[in-house]
Amino acid sequence: MHVLVTTDTLGGVWTYTRELVTGLVTRGIRVTLVSFGDIPLPEQTHWMDGLEGLDYRPTAFRLDWMQDGQQDHDESANYLVALTHDVKPHLLHLNHLGHGSLPVKIPRVAVAHGDMISWWNAVHGCDPKNSEWLRWYRDVITRGLRQASAVVAPSQWMLDAVQECYASGRHGTVIYNGRNPVQFNPHLKKENTVLAVGGMLDAGKQVVLLTQHAQAVPVCIVGSDRVLPTPQPTIRTDVKVAVEPVSLAVKGPQTEAQMRTLYSRASVYAATARYEAFGMTTIEAALSRCAIVANDTPLHREMWSDAALYFRTNDAKNLTEIIGALSEERDICQGYGNRAYQRARERFTARRMVGEYIELYRELIGINVAAA
Repeated sequence: MHVLVTTDTLGGVWTYTRELVTGLVTRGIRVTLVSFGDIPLPEQTHWMDGLEGLDYRPTAFRLDWMQDGQQDHDESANYLVALTHDVKPHLLHLNHLGHGSLPVKIPRVAVAHGDMISWWNAVHGCDPKNSEWLRWYRDVITRGLRQASAVVAPSQWMLDAVQECYASGRHGTVIYNGRNPVQFNPHLKKENTVLAVGGMLDAGKQVVLLTQHAQAVPVCIVGSDRVLPTPQPTIRTDVKVAVEPVSLAVKGPQTEAQMRTLYSRASVYAATARYEAFGMTTIEAALSRCAIVANDTPLHREMWSDAALYFRTNDAKNLTEIIGALSEERDICQGYGNRAYQRARERFTARRMVGEYIELYRELIGINVAAA
């Protein structure tokens, strides 16, 4: 089997792509990988070394939601059509919904990692202001969903959101994101600390909730989910804020090794997001045996059920109260860390994710062959 995969190099999509492509290639599937957005540094692509059967094609096409992304969308679509005719894959795995309408005669899987309109609705509580660009964007995503052979989302909540904002796809299914557990250490002794990931000005992640009241334990906020590839050179990005009775540390982007250590030592991970299309960092925290304290949203409930504690939706005071209670009840905190770890091992592993995608690929290719 030969699959052409598109991706972008921003944040969690790149992490997801790494797990997917590595899993596909190690199972004997050829992959042509095309990236949009910033051209990655060599250090960011080191995971591709030694993956026989992988053909990587980096491009600098802007994404559809970016400024001036409209022109690049048409050019990237033409590029993908030409590349499909050239390398002749059996299926397209498209991590950008608008490309689901590509005029090719092979199956097209469009994956909903998030979109601008559902994000705006979740953050602002209303649709974005109508404009020529918004009409174009909505039309592109709607056509991509309707014409894709299958639409996949990493949660039922995300699938419902895109279908409500745009249109139902021919075949909507949920395949949860996954990570490889061996990349995390759940066995280090936990410190009585809280970890969160997200930009301080990111209204969707809203880690700022942790700064609105004094916490009972030290809090560390990693201000970006974009992982640095290597620790060269050491960059001092820590900022400590005096918040009585303890301190708040805000860090810049971290290396994979640094993030692994932060996850391993933190006893609590604060999943504060009001809009979470991925949940990838929460999965990483769970695989590190952190207790999950999550914003009470439908997505977090779907993913974590009774394996997490929930604070009242967007309520900073209640978040502080739950963190304080866990800091005093260490046995309860450890118990929730174990619950999150077990649920992540059962539901959110890369092996399970890759297996479900391969099943979908085979089903669609079989239907395509039968129709021909």
